[in-house]
Amino acid sequence: MSAAAKVVGLISGGRQFPLLVARGVKDAGHRLVVAGFAGHTNPEVYPLADVFCELKLGQLGKLVDFFKQNKVEEAIMAGAINKPGVMDIRHLDARAVKLIFSLKGKGDDAILRAFTTLLESEGITVRPPQAYAPGLMTPPGVLTRRAPDEREWADLRAGAAMARELGRLDIGQCIVLREGIVAAVEALEGTDAAIRRGCELGGAGCVVVKVAKPGQEERVDLPCVGLDTVRLMAGGKATCLGVEAGKSLFFDLESTLAVADKAGIAIVGLEGIGLVDIGLESIGIEQAGPGENAPQPGPATES
Repeated sequence: MSAAAKVVGLISGGRQFPLLVARGVKDAGHRLVVAGFAGHTNPEVYPLADVFCELKLGQLGKLVDFFKQNKVEEAIMAGAINKPGVMDIRHLDARAVKLIFSLKGKGDDAILRAFTTLLESEGITVRPPQAYAPGLMTPPGVLTRRAPDEREWADLRAGAAMARELGRLDIGQCIVLREGIVAAVEALEGTDAAIRRGCELGGAGCVVVKVAKPGQEERVDLPCVGLDTVRLMAGGKATCLGVEAGKSLFFDLESTLAVADKAGIAIVGLEGIGLVDIGLESIGIEQAGPGENAPQPGPATES
């Protein structure tokens, strides 16, 4: 390695994101150490690694030891993980149990924030994955040929405000609604299952909204959408997708927009709508005040 090269540890889940990050790390001339998980990690990542180890979900102590043994300086988390599997206490080692039960809240953001703090206490800097896979941030504005109609804009506004509040409670990032009526809220099952359930319950014309949680740890678990999202929506006859611009990842943008255009789905990079200029009071929900566990702004997103 050159003097500027680093040892980068990738905690890899499934789908294409960890593969993009792994290629970016190698293209930058760094040594790549991959920690994967049986049944979850995209196997195409392993051949790119200088060294890798496949663990079981919940083996936190082994993961930290593996990184320290390989002198990992930076850690990155990328890729989908089955969340119910993470929460199965039977698979947690002593270090993971200690971390989980030390937390008041057990939501995604609370757990990932604690995990990030743990890694950094071991001298491992946590970096955002988009640092090695740039160009994935969602652009603002209407992205498809078709703009939302009046009813869809109303659902985007209401959905963004409600999703923001759900995020404040660390429940999930996605909500599905139609005519202002909530059909599904993302929780432990993840976005795909929430969309599938929401479209089944809400019927044709559903609107899907996905936003970052207020004060979210932006180095891990940013909202993301892509081809799978839009294909699920098309199959469920949903008609509009709103995703927060600048704080969400959008994979395969051009091909996803082509699929959306063919299906008549409008896609919007939300900026301000329902997040800043339109508050929850407009739909009859009181927001938490500064003394009511309202989260503080997180670090700036790095693209």
